[in-house]
Amino acid sequence: MKQCYIHIYVFDLLQPSVHNDTLGSRQDSGVTMTGRWRLSLALLLLCVQSSLPSVLTAASSYQFTAYRMQQYHLGQQKHGCRGAIVVAEARSADEPVLTRRCVVMKVSDLTTEKYLEAQRQNAAAIFILLPQNTSNLPFDTVQSFMVSESEVLQRETLIPVYVVPEDDQLLCMYEEVKQAAASRASSIFWLAHGADSNGSGVTILLELARLFQRLYSNASTRPQYNLMFSLTGGGKYNFLGTKKWIEENLDHAESSLLHDNVAFVLCLDTLANSDALYMHVSRTPRPDSPMHSFIQHLEEVVSSRFPWVGLEMVHKKINLVESTVAWEHERYSLRRIPGFTLSHLEDPKSELRGSILDTMSQVDFRKLKRNGVIIAESLARFMFNLSDKGTPKEVQVFKGHMDFQDSRLSSLMSILTSVPRATQLLDKEPRQMLLVNSLEHEFRRYLLQVHRHTFRQDKRDPEMTFFDQMNQPVMIVKPAAFDLFLGGCIAAYLGIVYYAIQNFGYLYTKLKSVLKTKHA
Repeated sequence: MKQCYIHIYVFDLLQPSVHNDTLGSRQDSGVTMTGRWRLSLALLLLCVQSSLPSVLTAASSYQFTAYRMQQYHLGQQKHGCRGAIVVAEARSADEPVLTRRCVVMKVSDLTTEKYLEAQRQNAAAIFILLPQNTSNLPFDTVQSFMVSESEVLQRETLIPVYVVPEDDQLLCMYEEVKQAAASRASSIFWLAHGADSNGSGVTILLELARLFQRLYSNASTRPQYNLMFSLTGGGKYNFLGTKKWIEENLDHAESSLLHDNVAFVLCLDTLANSDALYMHVSRTPRPDSPMHSFIQHLEEVVSSRFPWVGLEMVHKKINLVESTVAWEHERYSLRRIPGFTLSHLEDPKSELRGSILDTMSQVDFRKLKRNGVIIAESLARFMFNLSDKGTPKEVQVFKGHMDFQDSRLSSLMSILTSVPRATQLLDKEPRQMLLVNSLEHEFRRYLLQVHRHTFRQDKRDPEMTFFDQMNQPVMIVKPAAFDLFLGGCIAAYLGIVYYAIQNFGYLYTKLKSVLKTKHA
């Protein structure tokens, strides 16, 4: 069974330069060396090539692009892999010995136990083959991978962890190492596209902006409340975009009215799946507060129109000792602005948040639309005070051309998941501007600011340090045995050529005498 090697280099591969050396002629034993030694050289080359047909005609390398796992520092906490360069033999995760080996896995192979075992044995790298279409993966496989993926990212390790889309060559290599492992037994993020977390929240927010814009554009349907929509970045990095926005709009004299005028803040996070909705709060809202009133409207809409949907409030106090917050609303709660987060996830540490398998194939558009309708109808009932006016609970405010449109939801989600969300993979301007321009028609008065600087260090605002070089050239080459064999053949060939050149006169005389003898 052939062995495969994986060479991963951080630097660019350099092509060797070709030198054309001009060799002169010499006289030896009265024989001219111009031209004839080149014929001998060609004959010897043919001899060597004919003796190694299977070796020299085989493909000796295959180059492709791999993506290194996220590496970043969040305050004093270090996440991801620090290693990058790999020169190691490819092995299956089923092998008993993984020391100084590159462990090749499919998504179905990656488990926390196998990752920890590879780390314990000081494996050279972990190489994960990602299917081109993740929708074909079984649900259990996706969930298992997300758990392991989250575990891997939370740890700092020197072992390089790479992900690459599958192709025929890589699958062939995978099968070879799997077969090799089986034969020996009988005698192994972060292109996170963020579809559900949190492309779903952004999609619903954009549709809410479109629907309520129509209400506000008509004086007869304009609510008594002002409604503000906000999109911020850095959600996976302790919601630093939200924190920066709050600082800029709360810590200035001209913005001091923010405390007095904000009734409550509703944060949307991960809403494209499940038949359960959780209202995450830092403190229980007072019975006479606007947030309590909105939650009552939310419960009315769910019970009257979607009784199969579970709605539950989850109370979690903010731990001031921790350097990070669990949900976005906690950023507002820290500044005494009431708010809560609506999500189908109960646990803020769910593996779904930030997984590279969180793609459009994992989105249930029917449930995404249903959750959007629940939020829109609840907001409308609260802003128009429909319950106090005796309006039936089952009344539908948004319908017809004012309803959530399936095609728009699909198009918005496609735009939001068209490129990976990893900060290291974002272009400086073009890709961001493309995204902004694509969404510009959704917001008449929408401002997107990209902050590219280091935040000052303090307990609740840890410094962010990003590392680039996430995509690397990868080359699969033949094993060391092939190199040694080929090196020996080349050395023997050069030795024969050198001997022939040094003793060409003698060889020529012998060959001439043999030919004369045959003619006689």
